[in-house]
Amino acid sequence: MSLRPSWQMFSPPETGSDRFCLCPQGVLSNISSITDLGGLDPVWLFMVVGGIMFILGFAGCIGALRENTFLLKFFSVFLGIIFFLELTTGILAFVFKDWIKDQLNLFINNNIRAYRDDIDLQNLIDFTQEYWDCCGAFGADDWNLNIYFNCTDGNPSREKCGVPFSCCTKDPAEDVINTQCGYDIRAKPDSEQKDYINVKGCVPQFEKWLQDNLTLVAGIFIGVALLQIFGICLAQNLVSDIEAVRASW
Repeated sequence: MSLRPSWQMFSPPETGSDRFCLCPQGVLSNISSITDLGGLDPVWLFMVVGGIMFILGFAGCIGALRENTFLLKFFSVFLGIIFFLELTTGILAFVFKDWIKDQLNLFINNNIRAYRDDIDLQNLIDFTQEYWDCCGAFGADDWNLNIYFNCTDGNPSREKCGVPFSCCTKDPAEDVINTQCGYDIRAKPDSEQKDYINVKGCVPQFEKWLQDNLTLVAGIFIGVALLQIFGICLAQNLVSDIEAVRASW
């Protein structure tokens, strides 16, 4: 018996089409288009950040061990640049918070469209909706963007006018997750939907989470900033001590 790759069924994007096609299931294969980074794979971003952190740690460690003032100065200056970039980013995020909110809405909607295209992305969306008790970007109707869940008359999917199970309200008495709890739920009146699913969007819920945990979030950012300033001060102090010793020779 030959082993074959797993396949995933999805309906074509053309409205009214009753055809289905079989496509291989990838692992985050469409992440570049989902994140809308102009074709840049986010993996490269993590590699660049990791490379920068390695160079920074190498310069600080070797500079201190070998008493190399050039590496220590490079470490302190580079760390200072990172600190001011973080500070600038925080200020810009506060000033342009409406733009960031729109981008977050766009990001979630792009992910909704690709919900069934990637199993890892699907798990990420389900985790987000379960964690924040939300559904869609600003509401359950955002799932109309997905070819499986939209309410158009030509949609042949069994999930038509439904939502993923992660939108459903949790029942503590259920030991096994009912993955069909969201079927046909958006065909009901809005007053009845709230009895079965979370009607709040993930963007408002995320804003509420930030407000409720503002002290914790601010404390983390302040702690990271203080560590960076402390590292800069230690590096500069060590450079001064080394130069003072060398001057006395």
